Amino acid sequence: MMHRRRFLTLCSRVVAGLALLPGLRGLRGTAHAADSLPDLVLAKGDAREIVRKAVEALGGIGRFVEPGAVVALKPNASFDKPADWGATTHPDVLSAVIELCFEAEAKRVYVIDHTMARPDRCFRRNGTSDAVAAFPKAKLVSLDNEKGYVTVDLPDGKALKRTMIPKVLQRADVFINLPTAKSHSATGVSLGLKNLMGLVWDRNHFHNSIDLDQGVADLATILKPQLTILDALKVLQTGGPTGPGKVLEFGGVVAGVDPVAVDAYGAGLSTWNGQTMKPAQIAHIKKAADHGLGSLQLSELHIEELT
Repeated sequence: MMHRRRFLTLCSRVVAGLALLPGLRGLRGTAHAADSLPDLVLAKGDAREIVRKAVEALGGIGRFVEPGAVVALKPNASFDKPADWGATTHPDVLSAVIELCFEAEAKRVYVIDHTMARPDRCFRRNGTSDAVAAFPKAKLVSLDNEKGYVTVDLPDGKALKRTMIPKVLQRADVFINLPTAKSHSATGVSLGLKNLMGLVWDRNHFHNSIDLDQGVADLATILKPQLTILDALKVLQTGGPTGPGKVLEFGGVVAGVDPVAVDAYGAGLSTWNGQTMKPAQIAHIKKAADHGLGSLQLSELHIEELT
């Protein structure tokens, strides 16, 4: 249980009355988080089946979602590109996670992203709209209106000291990150940590005013998903983040509770723009590990591969 003084200190560092973010609340159903569970799971095969198998291997959806919970899902749905390009989270992965949440009796599931073009066009072309529409209690939320954000301080930020994040996260009990695996022209790769930038209002500040890699790592100090499921069905090896580019038909997902470890493992799934990179060579992943947000030492982790 969080000490009362620590709780009050955290709350005092946010403005506009922002409630403690779901990612800072820790895992639900901690009795299921036994030492015997893997730290990471790689599963390959049919999209819906492998998402289910990966979550089951981590202790089941009940470890993360309690009956009556409000869940926020953050796919990478930022671009108006077809799912086969690998630039956005595949709708089959998104559908599988929504289905699991409702099987756990979630009260509501919000699917959220701040798109790079018109939201309706992006969500329609990348398949997000159809994936969400199949579930009456799921709601697709475009984060394209500044009124939907609240300003927060980052007490542990080194480059990023303040930013604006969505109010919808206040209403969420659970935050699940659903990035896609792709190359990125500015950061080398875009995986789970980089996907968090779709939850800020002013992305230009990251690109133009501060060190981008440090900013991504800093953002991860306040946006902490309880679960990350990396979509690696179609890995965009070149031409990221928008595509088109060379696509590797990898056919898998990587899931874990440690966002740094998921990215570290994901970085090794492919070559990126013709290069093989170690996790410590990817600046924002290394800086997130330096923040103490997770582990780069994959050799020390329990990794389960389901193929």
